[in-house]
Amino acid sequence: MNQTRVFLIFAWLMVAVLLWMEWNREKTAPEPATVATQPAVPAANDADLGHAAAPVPQATVPGQAMAPVATVESAGSAPRVTVTTDVLRVVLDGRSVLDADLLQFPQSKAAGSPPVQLLSEDPAHPYTATTGWASENGSAVPGASGFRLVQPATELTLAENQNELQVPFVWSGADGVSIRRTYTLVRGDYAIKVKDEVVNAGTAPWQGYVFRKLDRVPAIITRGMTNPDSFSFNGATWFSPNDGYQRRAFKDYLDDGNVNQTISGGWLAMLQHHFFTAWIPQADQASLYLLAQNGPRNVIEARGPGFTVAPGQRVSTEARLWVGPKLVNQIAKEDVKGLDRVVDYSRFSLMAMIGQGLFWVLNQVHKLVGNWGWAIVGLVILLKLALFPLSAAQFKSQAKMRKFQPRLAQLKERYGDDRQKYQTAMMELYKKEKINPMGGCLPLLIQMPIFFALYWVLVESVELRQAPWFAWIQDLTARDPYFILPVINVAVMWFTQKLTPAVGMDPMQQKMMQFMPLVFGVMMAFMPSGLVLYWVVNGGLSLLQQWWMTKKHGQHATPQVEAK
Repeated sequence: MNQTRVFLIFAWLMVAVLLWMEWNREKTAPEPATVATQPAVPAANDADLGHAAAPVPQATVPGQAMAPVATVESAGSAPRVTVTTDVLRVVLDGRSVLDADLLQFPQSKAAGSPPVQLLSEDPAHPYTATTGWASENGSAVPGASGFRLVQPATELTLAENQNELQVPFVWSGADGVSIRRTYTLVRGDYAIKVKDEVVNAGTAPWQGYVFRKLDRVPAIITRGMTNPDSFSFNGATWFSPNDGYQRRAFKDYLDDGNVNQTISGGWLAMLQHHFFTAWIPQADQASLYLLAQNGPRNVIEARGPGFTVAPGQRVSTEARLWVGPKLVNQIAKEDVKGLDRVVDYSRFSLMAMIGQGLFWVLNQVHKLVGNWGWAIVGLVILLKLALFPLSAAQFKSQAKMRKFQPRLAQLKERYGDDRQKYQTAMMELYKKEKINPMGGCLPLLIQMPIFFALYWVLVESVELRQAPWFAWIQDLTARDPYFILPVINVAVMWFTQKLTPAVGMDPMQQKMMQFMPLVFGVMMAFMPSGLVLYWVVNGGLSLLQQWWMTKKHGQHATPQVEAK
């Protein structure tokens, strides 16, 4: 296999991957909801997702002696409170997080741009995180308006001298059962702690189970290379210590059936480009994980554990709600097994591991240089050094093939259209001169998983979002505004093509190869500039290495084919 065909194969694979990505976006993109034909969405206090499910797992936590619970409540319907920290502004009603603004992530780089709103009450595309209680034996449970603020307020703000802010709610039932819910928001943290304490001051046992769910009508994402949001996975994911990481795109939400899986020590989430929400239940309490669709709404829920609370006893259950960006370092601080997979480099574990390793190196380089653009350059240089033996073998084989190109051309001229004789003579020449026709192909195939993993690292990393490089590149996740990097990339590919031997290539293939740099240049012109920067640096270093290997191994004239 000559090196031009190797390059053509690589180019074809890249086109195939990009086409697959475009098809996948077509397949997974949510369609507009037609309100008039959609069934009614259940009320917020409806914990039943409308399908058969396995029994709710029961908690094994023993009840503790009852302690007094404050029951100071505000009057009227479910109260709302806006809570602001240094990184979050959320609206709570005791049962749901209705709105969530990410204060350190503006929607654009324009002055005065509002922050990204992850959870929203937008009627067209509502997105909420809810936790409530339900019962299967008729015990009283909180409804949608059941929780009341312990200390009524409309706004709470984390003071400069505070490290955390607690927002307590309480529900009191007619049978003497009360539930105290406390939200805890910590400075610099996107994980909201939610603790429920059930106290039975009545005369009869109380039974109920907690549920935690994410409920969303997905936004419609404009597909295409000009929109970075369309590159990333959009859908629900969940993790089980036994079954690992699983995911379901919104478009195919129930195509593979429901989850219906009892999980301890897991989590569930909804992902989008750069941001996600996740419920992380208490690790030692089992929950039943479920998927559902209610009209245009997609739901993922952890139902349980269930409790039986005897008179004079109390129980508690905790969870964390992550509402924020896919920041690798902060996610690691949560110390939750598998949570790092929300940075979705790939659904395949091996590719995800390669991606995580590459980002670790990228992050370490960034700590040294303090700029994500230069960190990309540094990462590419380190990769080229690490893969030098493979690429050297590839370019050495290519240089050797170029050296014998005149002899192969003479063989082709001699045998004309008799391809069988030509192939036989060519293999004899390879054997005689100890040329391995796969010498340039195999190293390239070995490197391809690394290249693809790095591609997804650069697409998925929120750390690069709106990050500048220098001069005209002020956002590595946006296209090059002046198309300078794409033009350089076309030039690099063109010079690389000129150094690539065209052994045995017919005129049609040669024409295809001539247009290949332009085709790739147009395809990459609207891609995020961080990706194009990677391709320019990687291609430039490869060009230099190829030029050197060609000069070193292919400079001698080749003898003519002996007449027979």
